[in-house]
Amino acid sequence: MSRAARTLPLPADEAWDLLVDARNHARWVPLTRVETDGPPRVGTRIRATSGPFARRGAPGIVDRMVITRADPPGATRVALFVKHGPVLLGEARIEVSAVDDRHARVLWTEDVYLAHVPAALGRALLRPFLGLMVRGALNAAAREVGATHRSS
Repeated sequence: MSRAARTLPLPADEAWDLLVDARNHARWVPLTRVETDGPPRVGTRIRATSGPFARRGAPGIVDRMVITRADPPGATRVALFVKHGPVLLGEARIEVSAVDDRHARVLWTEDVYLAHVPAALGRALLRPFLGLMVRGALNAAAREVGATHRSS
């Protein structure tokens, strides 16, 4: 399992809206394009394609997901993205909680493995890459909102 946590200079609701909308992930995950069938809510389908020229429309590794949990506002909000292959299986989880009125704590966890490979082996093979991806995505999101908030 790979995980990363960050405190963002945003109210929890704004952090939730930003991070749970997978369309934003294409800005933070290198070599990846993201398509969805609508805004983030239970049942939304997501297709992320990663590869050297994926952002230009070229084929790559396809990651199909469905949001199966999207909590209403509360102390901690959780979104669960279940991966349906064809290459990646498992789930990604984004948790957002308020630190105070202007800051949110985000925990992004990926428990993902390769299809057609024993789950333990698939997790071990992916762990280093997923760790870099989740840390990099949260760092990029933090830079993005930090720049936005510094300029206002």
